[in-house]
Amino acid sequence: MVSIISIKSKKLSGEVFVPGDKSISHRALILGSCAVGKTTIENLLESEDVLATLSALSELGVNIKKSKNLWEVRGNGLGSLRSPDKVLNLGNSGTGVRLLMGLVSGCDITVSFTGDESLKTRPMKRVLIPLEQSGAEILSNDDKLPITIKGNKIPIPIKYSSSLSSAQVKSCVLLNGLTSTGNTSYSEKVKSRDHTEKMLHFMGAEINSKSLNDGTHKIELKCLPYLKGKHLNIPNDPSSAAFPSAVALIIPDSEINIKNVCLNSLRTGFYKTIKEMGGAIKFINKKNICGEVVGDIQVKYSKLKGVVVPEKRVPSMIDEFPIFCIVSCFAEGETVMTGIKDLKNKESDRIKEMVQNLNKCGFYVKSTSNSISIIGNKKVNPGKEIVIDSKFDHRIAMSFLCLGLLMENGIKVKNAETINSSFPSFYDIMKSLGANLKK
Repeated sequence: MVSIISIKSKKLSGEVFVPGDKSISHRALILGSCAVGKTTIENLLESEDVLATLSALSELGVNIKKSKNLWEVRGNGLGSLRSPDKVLNLGNSGTGVRLLMGLVSGCDITVSFTGDESLKTRPMKRVLIPLEQSGAEILSNDDKLPITIKGNKIPIPIKYSSSLSSAQVKSCVLLNGLTSTGNTSYSEKVKSRDHTEKMLHFMGAEINSKSLNDGTHKIELKCLPYLKGKHLNIPNDPSSAAFPSAVALIIPDSEINIKNVCLNSLRTGFYKTIKEMGGAIKFINKKNICGEVVGDIQVKYSKLKGVVVPEKRVPSMIDEFPIFCIVSCFAEGETVMTGIKDLKNKESDRIKEMVQNLNKCGFYVKSTSNSISIIGNKKVNPGKEIVIDSKFDHRIAMSFLCLGLLMENGIKVKNAETINSSFPSFYDIMKSLGANLKK
C-alpha cells in the first residue's frame, strides 16, 4: 500500500506537459489493430489502464511493439483477431474492457474477460444488451465480470438507441459494427465524447453524425470500412490537466501553463464551468492534430462564485466531478451538480466518497442519489492531518491530494498507487509546479 501526503503549499507556477489522453490512447491501440498496415502512435499514455488494453490486444494476436519514442501496431485488417490462450485481465480499465468486448464480438473467436475487484463490481449490462443484438453469445456473472463472449463472424447490424450518454457504450457498438455486412446506427439523447468517430473518420471509415429534430444525436457507420494504418499523435489529457488547473485556481498568486491539451468541446465542460464561476482560464495556440483540436491551457488564481452546473453538460465533465468538488469548496456561495447518478458506477461510488470525505475535512456538502451540493468555505482548517482512503479510485486519490495543498495540517491519501492507472507522473508534475507532496 502506497501513501502520499500533501501539505499546504505556496503558489503554483510553471509550464508542464501532462500525459497523453487516456481515452484516445485506448482507441489508438484498438483501431490500429483493425487497420491494414502499420499504425504509429506518438505520446501514448503508458498508464496501467492503457497498458492493460495493449496487453489484451497482444494476447488477441496483434503485433505491438515500442520503437524509440513511438508505439507500432501492425494491423491485419478487420476480423483478424485470434482466440487468446488465457482470460484477458483488464485490471481497473472500464474503457478497455468495454471497447474490447465490442471488438471481439464482431470476430469469430471466444474471449473471456476479467478485472480487479473494483472492475468486477462495475455494470456491464449497458454494453451486453446491444452486443446480444448482433448475435454474440454472452456468458456473464449477473451482467458483471468475469464475462465470456463468443463472437459472431458476421454480426447482425446493430440499430441501438441508448438512454445513457456513454462514449464507452457507443464505441462498443461501433467497433462491433466494423465487421457487419450492414450499416450500424447509434442514437443518444445527449452527445457523448466522440473520439471514436473522429479516429474512425481519420483512418478512412465513412461515419456520419447528425442531430435530429427532437435533439437526439444519431451516428451511422458504413459497414466494412477499409481502415488504413496512420501516424496518430495523442494530445495530452484534459482530465489530467484538470488537477493542476484546479490547484492553480484556488491557491493565491498561482499561474501555470499546460501544453498540448486535447480541447475537444465534448471534453471541456470542466473548464467552461470554471469560466462561469469567474475562473481565469484561457485556451491558446489552438490547432488541429489527427482530427482533434489541441492547444495550451493558461490558468491563474481566481476568486470564484458558486454555480449550478447544467445537466446537459455532465457528459463533457463526467471525469472531472471529483476535482470540481474540490474547487467548489473554495467558491463563494453554493455550487450544485445534478444529473450525476452515473458517478456511482465509476471506480468507486464517487458521490458517496466525495461527500463523506469532504465532510470529514470540515466542508458543508450534501447529496442525493443524483446530485451534490457544496457551500464554499475557504477558512476550513481541521486541527489534525486528515487520512483519506482512495478506495483504489485514482480520481478520488488525486482530488484529495490537491485539497491537502490548501490545508494547514495536510491530507494523507492511502492506496495512492491507483493514480498510476491514469496519471503516473502526477506526483512529479505537481511537485515541479511547487506542490508540497511527499511519500
